[in-house]
This record gives sequence, structure tokens and C-alpha cells, in this order.
Amino acid sequence: MLSRLTADLIVVLHIGFVLFVALGGFLVLKWPRLAWVHLPAVAWGAFVEFSGWVCPLTPLENWLRAQAGETDYAGDFIAQYLSTILYPESLTRKIQIMMGTLVLAVNLAIYGRLWWAHCKRRG
Repeated sequence: MLSRLTADLIVVLHIGFVLFVALGGFLVLKWPRLAWVHLPAVAWGAFVEFSGWVCPLTPLENWLRAQAGETDYAGDFIAQYLSTILYPESLTRKIQIMMGTLVLAVNLAIYGRLWWAHCKRRG
């Protein structure tokens, strides 16, 4: 029971992390100091997407599910939970790279705006 609850908690945390990576730049617009947490999260998220690695939370979740007597899944977290929501077909390498590029582009635009506002205030 505890293993299943912990695995479910990891899924919730994982989804929260993915959302923070993708959309956290908007929070940084309101709270600029959050950038110290957000930028490393974006770097990690982009690295995982571009390298094709599996986030360490995925094998941990699978191990906990196995401990609870449930079946685990093959592949990564995004393929298991998010791609079924975002994409009708399974996650491909091309889609993974597109997602990583989109995350970087959105965040570069937000941080570019922050930098521009910072430079404008100083000058």
C-alpha cells in the first residue's frame, strides 16, 4: 500500500516538475528570484529530452509499483503519462526533440523579456 501511494506521489511530483519546466518562466515574470530554481530545472528537462535519457523518477516509480505488485511500464514518464494526453500516437524521438525545443524557445523568450526589462531599468 505504501509503495503504491509513494509511486502515485512521484507521478504527481513528476507532472508538477514537467509543468514547472514548461511554464515556470511565467512564474519568474512575477517572482524573478524563482529563476535560480527554474533555470536548472529547464536545463535538466531540456537535457533529458535532447539526450533521450529517462528521468530517474521513472525507474523509481516503476520499482515502487513492482514492490506494490502492480505492473510497471516500458519507456519514459512522458511516453506513459503525458504523450497520451498531448499526442494521439506514441512518443517518438522527433516529438521529444520538438518538445525540448519548444520548452527552450518559450523560456528563452520569457528570460529575454526579463533581461530587456532589467537592462532598461539600469539604463
